[in-house]
Formats: sequence, C-alpha cells, structure tokens
Amino acid sequence: MSGVRRNVNVALLSDGPEAVGMGDWVLIHVGFAMSKIDEEEARSTIEFMETLGEHYESELEELKSSSIE
Repeated sequence: MSGVRRNVNVALLSDGPEAVGMGDWVLIHVGFAMSKIDEEEARSTIEFMETLGEHYESELEELKSSSIE
C-alpha cells in the first residue's frame, strides 16, 4: 500500500475459489492474506484510509520505516 512492500503469507488462500495469484488484491492482517477482494473494493478502502488524514499519514510512515527493501 502506498509503496510499502511486505512479505505476506497467502497459504490461507492457496486453493479453491479464493486462490490468489500475482496482481490480485487481498486484505491483509498481521502478515496473512485473509481474503481476496476486487480492485474496486481495494481502491475504495485506500480512498477511505486517505480521508483519515494525519493519523493515516503517521501510520503510513511507521509502515514505511519497517518495510522490506
């Protein structure tokens, strides 16, 4: 999100109708992909988070400082 890169475990979504592949959008919680979502829902979520303002910006800075290079 917003240029932050992380390793994410997709084992929970590795088979069946929720199977994910490169380029898919997923909801992530503590490093695990929890569900596959469509691009419209992903963009809507990002837009909502951006409306949170300063709190969102400080959270994003914390994520960036701990991201994988």
